[in-house]
Amino acid sequence: MKVVILAGGMQSSISNEAEGIPKPMVDIGGKPLLWHIMKYFSQYGLNEFIVCGGYRVDMIKEYFMDYYIYASDITVDLRTNTVEVHNKKTEDWKVTVVDTGLFSATGQRVGMIEKYIDEENFIVTYGDCLTDIDIRELINVHMLQKTLATVVMAKPTGRNQLLPLDDTGKLCYDRPPQVSNDVAWVNGNCFVFNKKIFTHLVGNYDLEKQLFAKLSAQQQLSTYRHDGYWAAIETKRDLVDAETLWNAGIAPWAKKVTV
Repeated sequence: MKVVILAGGMQSSISNEAEGIPKPMVDIGGKPLLWHIMKYFSQYGLNEFIVCGGYRVDMIKEYFMDYYIYASDITVDLRTNTVEVHNKKTEDWKVTVVDTGLFSATGQRVGMIEKYIDEENFIVTYGDCLTDIDIRELINVHMLQKTLATVVMAKPTGRNQLLPLDDTGKLCYDRPPQVSNDVAWVNGNCFVFNKKIFTHLVGNYDLEKQLFAKLSAQQQLSTYRHDGYWAAIETKRDLVDAETLWNAGIAPWAKKVTV
């Protein structure tokens, strides 16, 4: 099954780079955020990726074109203009990078890569989210539900806490927030689609605001609840938190999966 990564949009505002870079290319522990996402999926044997680029898509293309050199030691002989690669390191990945435009909506980006999808189902994920979701279980749920789309629901993270409100909206700090487990969920920005979804992606479609509403009305939308780690890297604080976990060797998305 192929994994489609939405890596378009505007430049990152959380990087210290002098020149703007795509958010998925922001560095975490010496590797781009995009690499971390792909590395996680590859633990489940998913090694074919389609990256939907937009802003500075050339940077993403160059990264994978030169990946062999970036990941290995090299000796450059300036006199003979030759490069010798030592300790050759690479990944068992097949990566297709597609320029899907700077201002395209999320659904439009997915629609533009239809010709690269040859299997019945495929995964779509955002290029700025890290998680430890059980990909095998997600796929199994999607297959059992037999809908056109399955959306991952995750627990919200960050420093914003739920307020302890009673049924009338009054703050009551003498008791925990009166919120059921079914309320505190957010879009995990990871989906499994059946390729029939492309018939619904004609035009400048937005996945969340347009496509999912339409599929829900047709009873073609399922959900998968993920109770584990999930984080969207949207601010410098998010980036620092992720890098702290990675440098400490306890990053949830770096777990070793037995396939």
